[in-house]
Amino acid sequence: MKIDLRPMAADDWTSVAEIFRQGIETGNATFQQEIPTWDGWDKEHIKSCRIVAVIDNEIVGWAALTAVSGRCVYAGVAEVSVYVSNKYRGQKIGTKLLVKLIFESENEKLWTLQAGIFPENIASLRIHEELGFRQIGLREKIGKMNGIWRDTVLLERRSKVIGID
Repeated sequence: MKIDLRPMAADDWTSVAEIFRQGIETGNATFQQEIPTWDGWDKEHIKSCRIVAVIDNEIVGWAALTAVSGRCVYAGVAEVSVYVSNKYRGQKIGTKLLVKLIFESENEKLWTLQAGIFPENIASLRIHEELGFRQIGLREKIGKMNGIWRDTVLLERRSKVIGID
């Protein structure tokens, strides 16, 4: 099975949104409950660090970055999103996407990537930790989802090549 990784295009939105919907339905991927429009999603995410995984012309996963703040001191810090189609989970696609996202982020001079992951999402925690993210805290009852308070594990990865001087 050959997995191609390429930049995400606006035309990919239908497939990306479907994979996002699948993540929402797990209850352990995001606080978000509705799929945004392409325009809404596009405005929220860094333009240069958007990747799709493709197998046999089918988009099977995606990854993207969101700026954590508009303040200049945080210009090199972004939050990670990685989603894989239900049909392709467990095949290392999330790992491949995250590796590529890390590479692309460093090309864009980002020095820190962070992720907020539900503690129940063991696979996502494992992938991030395998790729150099470290747990820096537990955000207890950080937000409500369907009326229930949820925690997130906060992880970060500091680049070893950007911002080291």
